[in-house]
Amino acid sequence: MDRIFFFALLFCSVFMNAQFGRNCEVRQIKINLFNPGLEYEMGLGVNSTLDFRVAWQMALEPASEAPLENYDFFPAITVQNRYYHNFNGRDRRGRSIYGNSGNYIAPTIAMFSPEERTVENTVVDGIHGYGGLVYGVQRSYNSGLSFSIDAGAGYYVGPFKGGVYPVVNLSLGWIISEKRWCVGK
Repeated sequence: MDRIFFFALLFCSVFMNAQFGRNCEVRQIKINLFNPGLEYEMGLGVNSTLDFRVAWQMALEPASEAPLENYDFFPAITVQNRYYHNFNGRDRRGRSIYGNSGNYIAPTIAMFSPEERTVENTVVDGIHGYGGLVYGVQRSYNSGLSFSIDAGAGYYVGPFKGGVYPVVNLSLGWIISEKRWCVGK
């Protein structure tokens, strides 16, 4: 009886170890060229990461009467808790999961800190931000090139009337530092 328990425990621990150490990178730092800045992504679990981005980011102007038609660049901090749902499928099909190459769903928050500006003859000052949910795709290549795009909706708040508007984030750049958790293919 003790042997059966021992072998069952050994089998379960091997299975858990294989699942835990297989998918997400421990950490990676990326330079973003599309929205100039830095991005840090660290593994939280099997298929989950925390992505932290500091960048000069293109965003809609939520203080405008027609925010979907007015865009500007703002200094921004964006945080996402990404859950990659297709790592195992990509791995089974022989596709790379290097650099967290996969599709994800993520709650996201962002804070923009623009200087005082005039929007439609009204002076707007102060930080604004949003909280929402996005669906995204990220691909990283052995050369270090990394690409991600996500889209969803967020509730914008700040020195204006809040509302729900679309959220789109695009990142194109290079991985400059990494600590591999998975080997990927």
